[in-house]
Amino acid sequence: MKRFMALLKRNDCEDSPQTKLLDEAGRLCQNLQHSSRCLEKLVKAMEQGRHWGFLLTNIHIVRASVLVHIHSSQYDVACKLLENCRAIEKEELVQLWNEVHYHKAMEKWHKQSLTPVQKFRCRKRNPPPASLCPEGIKNRNYPKEVRQMLQRFAMEMTTKPSRQQREGLARATNLQPQHIYNWFANYRRRQKTRPSQPKKPVKSAEGLHEDTGLEQMGMPLVTNNPGWEQADRGQVCFSNGTFLLPGR
Repeated sequence: MKRFMALLKRNDCEDSPQTKLLDEAGRLCQNLQHSSRCLEKLVKAMEQGRHWGFLLTNIHIVRASVLVHIHSSQYDVACKLLENCRAIEKEELVQLWNEVHYHKAMEKWHKQSLTPVQKFRCRKRNPPPASLCPEGIKNRNYPKEVRQMLQRFAMEMTTKPSRQQREGLARATNLQPQHIYNWFANYRRRQKTRPSQPKKPVKSAEGLHEDTGLEQMGMPLVTNNPGWEQADRGQVCFSNGTFLLPGR
């Protein structure tokens, strides 16, 4: 730390900072990320230096500065820093932007953590600026066929699938089990706000092919005796004894 402070002071006297300064600052920020007091001292010294804008081209320095401002509840300062920094790692900058607003929400609501739904709402209310996301926010909606399959499973089987069922659905839809978990959590939340509707009668396997287009997705259906307990691992069985096999 002392050697870096001396290097920082020498570079303040020069018009063009040395690349060594940037590399050393980034390395220190990585090493001190779990020591809040030392990291805060380091960031404060760099901010007061002449070449602070140049240092903000390094993602490790940007991250360290944002963490220091979050720790001090200076959320607006952290957001302004992210908007004006010149680091090229845009995806990580967007993640930092979201983290700032997560912590701001947790402080406002006096919570230690946020649920996936609360994080989703927080991101919706606080989209990243164009400087961090020039191509816009990516569409995170799943394909129509995937949504129809998950909705059918929720209507005919359960809105709270077990871990084994989630893994089978994940393989069939080419998603991650956590994505399946989040989808059903959001589905249950949406259903609470809607008036109850009578369940539709279960269609045959042929009708399922026509409605969801699962054949085009490479998810063949085979009929068998009813009952989830009869399904092999990785299969999804509907109430009419129809098995959904993961795509090969």
